[in-house]
Amino acid sequence: MTALHQEHASHGTHTHGPDCGHTAVHHGDHLDYVHDGHLHREHEGHWDECEPSGHTTHEAHPHEHHDECGHARVQHGDHVDYLHDGHRHAEHGDHWDEH
Repeated sequence: MTALHQEHASHGTHTHGPDCGHTAVHHGDHLDYVHDGHLHREHEGHWDECEPSGHTTHEAHPHEHHDECGHARVQHGDHVDYLHDGHRHAEHGDHWDEH
């Protein structure tokens, strides 16, 4: 899965980091920061939206996420991602997607 390069132009002067108050999510080789329903990553001096470029099903995902499953919930646009084993999972029909 690759991410689209889409600069978050209206990010302003806020700099994400360990003490910024936003949830940090490990995502491959970088950290995303959850901010206003978006996931941002630092990229060459600016912040990008970190969104998947396609539909990637998380194979063999026997766990059903829900409000009380014990995994962190992250509001992501119009849905909720669940942080699980270093991945962000989102419900999609009858399966879970990698985000």
